[in-house]
Amino acid sequence: MMIMTTTPTIEGKKIVEYKGVLFGEVVSGINFIKDFAAGGRNIFCGRSESYENELMAARDNALRELEQRAVMAGANAVVGIDIDYEVLGSDNGMIMVTASGTAVVVE
Repeated sequence: MMIMTTTPTIEGKKIVEYKGVLFGEVVSGINFIKDFAAGGRNIFCGRSESYENELMAARDNALRELEQRAVMAGANAVVGIDIDYEVLGSDNGMIMVTASGTAVVVE
C-alpha cells in the first residue's frame, strides 16, 4: 500500500531512497449545466455542490495519477504532498488540479 502524506516524514518509517519530485495533473471542463445550476445555488445557499463534486473528483484523480507515477518510479511512499488549483481558459471554463510530492522508498 502506498503511503501518501503532506508531511515531510512518516512517523515510524525511515526514508532510504529519494526517487524525485513527481506530479499528477488533471484539467477538467466545467459544463454549462453545472454553471447554470451553480449560479442558482450560489444565490440561495452560498455553496455549489456541483462545483464541489467536480473539485473533489479532480483532486482525487490528480492524487491517483501522482500515486501511479510514484509506483512507476519504484517508490512506496510520497511525502510533502501539495495540491494546487488553477482556473484556465478564456472563459474560465476549466479547472486544473496539480498534486505534487516527493516519491520515496521507506522501510
